[in-house]
Amino acid sequence: MVFGTINGENVECIRLASDKLACEVLTYGATLRALRVPDRSGKPLDVVLGFDTLEEYIRHDCYFGATVGPNANRIGGAACPLNGKTLRLDANDGPNSLHSGAAGLDRKLWEVLAVSEEAVTLLCTHPNGLGGIPGDLNVAVTYWLDGADLLIEYRAVSERDTLCNLTNHSYFNLDGHGSGSVLDHRVQLYAKSYTPTDAASIPTGAIRAVAGSAMDLTKPTRIGDRIDAELDQLRQAGGFDHNWVVDSDGENPFRPAAQVWAAESGIRMTVYTDRPGVQFYTGNYIPDGLPGKEGAVYRRRQGLCLETQAFPDALNHPSFPSTVLRAGKEWVSRTLYRFGL
Repeated sequence: MVFGTINGENVECIRLASDKLACEVLTYGATLRALRVPDRSGKPLDVVLGFDTLEEYIRHDCYFGATVGPNANRIGGAACPLNGKTLRLDANDGPNSLHSGAAGLDRKLWEVLAVSEEAVTLLCTHPNGLGGIPGDLNVAVTYWLDGADLLIEYRAVSERDTLCNLTNHSYFNLDGHGSGSVLDHRVQLYAKSYTPTDAASIPTGAIRAVAGSAMDLTKPTRIGDRIDAELDQLRQAGGFDHNWVVDSDGENPFRPAAQVWAAESGIRMTVYTDRPGVQFYTGNYIPDGLPGKEGAVYRRRQGLCLETQAFPDALNHPSFPSTVLRAGKEWVSRTLYRFGL
């Protein structure tokens, strides 16, 4: 289905379905536009925020459902070292670079490589030097529905050493995208530590234990009970917007990172990943009164993100896992969202 046109080219909306789930994927930004999940009564609810028109996706910078990269999250001062030199990146978040600047993968028209009833693979090239990022980075993203699972697989390769840290930026509301805030959702993060940030949400380089603080989400916790706690980390970010260090699981890199529950719908979502971190963000900067899909009006904290990723600003902190992709090496990552009641 044609969703709109950009620069004379059609943007497609591709519909996938399994026996439990249904979703829509746009070729603009490899964006997850809709995800329908059965609630406790069997009624399908669309649990991701989005827009009805391409123009709205282009106009707004909330990254609803988008594939972000080549480098997701923030880089302080829009600069970082690579091979003994300093990369100067596109600054689009004050003096910092966010999600690879104003021309990241979320703003690209992707090509459909393969599509079936349950899966689609999209291709895109982020050209050498765009936003200050070296190398032609060729990226493939696959969305695959399997029963009650949504799997997203990322593959990337570049002819030059470059940055690579891809993720999906869906905003989830398990009571339905138009149902109001997520403050009554309960969340559990499988993470005993996080990377604290400064007032501009740039990591300080420390890794801090969550125990004894409002950042301790190791047990199911109602979001509204913690989000406005008297803690500098929460005040300066307007709520949760931090990277948690996902607990290791021995030799198995693919392990649970988070669970979320919605009491009204009864829907539970479990997130699995092979990435070292997960950014838990509670939609603190969604503009109040933002028109959304199907006549919904979105407000602050109406959706939550669980962005599986490497740590933000990694190359400026040698103790963090590196986000360098070496020339000719394939980068592969998988994140799975499993739904139940």
